[in-house]
Amino acid sequence: MSTLATQAISTRRLDLLPLHVEHAEEMAAVLSDPALHTFIGGTPDTPQALRSRYQRITAGSPDPAVSWLNWVIRLRDESCLTGTVQATVSPSAHGPLAEIAWVVGTPWQGRGIASEAARGLVTWLGRQPVHTVIAHIHPEHRASAAVATAAGLTPTSEWHEGEIRWHRSIRR
Repeated sequence: MSTLATQAISTRRLDLLPLHVEHAEEMAAVLSDPALHTFIGGTPDTPQALRSRYQRITAGSPDPAVSWLNWVIRLRDESCLTGTVQATVSPSAHGPLAEIAWVVGTPWQGRGIASEAARGLVTWLGRQPVHTVIAHIHPEHRASAAVATAAGLTPTSEWHEGEIRWHRSIRR
């Protein structure tokens, strides 16, 4: 599997833009609500900590068989960043597997932004050499379950670190 690279993705209302270190300042404000960590733990990053994390992420995976793909979500009409989507693509027995995740800042939640971004990401992954898309969702996180459903993923009976594995085959 060759390494994949992020590309800009457009949906009806959103631009998914490849993550850059320069996004850290605005994203620190977007992700500043401690409530965003209810299911994932931790606390919001400072702009400096987020800048350091973005430097590590944008440098790419140390494993050449794994692609780290990260985007910021830009709400086009308001010209502001609202969250992130990501995919880690790695080899598996059935072909390349993408594990996806998303987060939308509290002020923009409830507007379908995460669902639209996740659908856009899965559609883009469907045009890449990816066989399967998965996500891991806390069993009580109904909003994330709704996003996964909107992106065509279905829950499985598999658990990973206290979360349910959701799955979608995009290549047969």
